[in-house]
Amino acid sequence: MLSANPPGARHGGVTPDDILRAAALLRAGKLVAFPTETVYGLGADATAPEAVAGIYAAKGRPQFNPLIAHVASQAAAEAEGIFTGDATRLAAAFWPGPLTLVLPRHASGTACDLACAGLPSVGLRVPSHPVALALLEAAGRPIAAPSANRSGHISPTDASHVSGDLGDAVDLILDGGPSQVGVESTILACLDGVVTLLRPGGLSVADIEALLGRPLDKAVAAGIQAPGMLASHYAPNAAMRLDATSLKAGEIGLDFAATFGDGSLDLSPTGDTREAAANLYRYLRALDARNPVTIAVAPIPQSGLGAAIIDRLQRAAAPRG
Repeated sequence: MLSANPPGARHGGVTPDDILRAAALLRAGKLVAFPTETVYGLGADATAPEAVAGIYAAKGRPQFNPLIAHVASQAAAEAEGIFTGDATRLAAAFWPGPLTLVLPRHASGTACDLACAGLPSVGLRVPSHPVALALLEAAGRPIAAPSANRSGHISPTDASHVSGDLGDAVDLILDGGPSQVGVESTILACLDGVVTLLRPGGLSVADIEALLGRPLDKAVAAGIQAPGMLASHYAPNAAMRLDATSLKAGEIGLDFAATFGDGSLDLSPTGDTREAAANLYRYLRALDARNPVTIAVAPIPQSGLGAAIIDRLQRAAAPRG
């Protein structure tokens, strides 16, 4: 595994030569971890089943869980998926950014069946991080990129998290500094004339509904349609107790808005859900490294990015199958 992070280089430590080297590795079927504004992604050529299989192998990821194909522009996305009026409006308003659109696969689409988990739909995103955009432009093809961690583990928001979790399973890590958003993208399905929320994330539902002028439909469990829909996911080793207002004997606290008031790690002492989202995975990692039996989590509001944080915490606390 190599890491690209020379001091003083462009894009927070990544040089143009690093981008070209990473793109060449992707085209050769190798795995490259790269930063996005949400979390770090584990990238592979989405058009090559062998390369995509490498993602599943590195992550230990169930093959029924589809991957998001990252592209450099809306025009590139339109070659992969069929855009409705709603999808076009959403892309124009929120791309580049933390939004994934699940669309019918286009006849001209190049993302392979394995990347789409055999579904007739494809998940597409245009990230806003400059390193990600430069890499996608240089690669010249869609790049499948789930979070760069072992499946079910805490998602990485820093290059050190990637190397610590995946090690030599990655051929190159592009170190673009800490992720700004800190939780995965919001996923919307634009299928059969309906816009459905499949996963809350880094783009708030309120902003989406304001654009559309109507409430989003909510997904009904009918198999895995998109990343992040497994019941137990984003899980530390410790058990978790949610909506705790005080700590029990032997517990370690993940606080919010100084609920515990005992010096526990606080996602946001001021109650800012955006700050909490950015800290979520880092703090979970830090607490889990202390090997507690249970992590008690203070209540999180539904407002802002709170819904995305709650979604991750509920999956982290779910029974392990």
